[in-house]
Amino acid sequence: MSRKKLITKELTELYNSGAKVCQEFHDGNNDSFQYKYQSWYTKALRAVQHLALDRLSEFRGYYEIDPKRKSLGYGTYVIQDYFKGVAPNNFHYPNFDTRKQVVQAFFNQLTIFKSIIDRADSLLGNIEEELYAEIQDSEIVVAKQLLKVSPRAAGALTGVVIEGHLQKVANSHAIKVTKKNPTISDLNDPLKNASVIDTPTWRKITYLADIRNICSHKKDAEPTKEQVQELIDGADWLIKNVF
Repeated sequence: MSRKKLITKELTELYNSGAKVCQEFHDGNNDSFQYKYQSWYTKALRAVQHLALDRLSEFRGYYEIDPKRKSLGYGTYVIQDYFKGVAPNNFHYPNFDTRKQVVQAFFNQLTIFKSIIDRADSLLGNIEEELYAEIQDSEIVVAKQLLKVSPRAAGALTGVVIEGHLQKVANSHAIKVTKKNPTISDLNDPLKNASVIDTPTWRKITYLADIRNICSHKKDAEPTKEQVQELIDGADWLIKNVF
């Protein structure tokens, strides 16, 4: 099972466990409700924080007391009030049902959480892309620093970045590459044949592959700083323009 599917499975299980706790409380079962809810809320809160930051304040608002709250009633009563044994003034709210308000707040949280599951694939995909892009950028920075010390090492590192990116591009376009550990050239041709890249880009990648080969394989020829700088600049362009 892929990590993305595993996370979606865990989110679904967490939603189902919360729905069960909510239903039990709605049916009048108070046994360990506070413990069960607090356990669920702590886990769910982290998921919302990481996957739907735009819904976080709303999600928290159904549980946490607003420090700026000026009155307690139907629009301001939250789950934390129930756990503290707080209720609106009976004179002003003679029919106020604290249990019903808690169930409604809990249900609203579950609804938000369910919406996160529904768009989990897209959210996780975006996070994965962002993390991968950050890693690539950091490796380019390292290669630039390494160039001052060892052009060959800097070129070898940059070659790995290019290979990894082209492999990712091939995967995203469902292009099968038969070789187990494909090189830049092994990936370049299939991408051109599938019209993912045009001829000028193919030629540019071919040139970058030649420089990479000098850095990684041709021990009798030392790559120049200028060549490796071209390789680094080419890799930087590639990861930002070829998808």
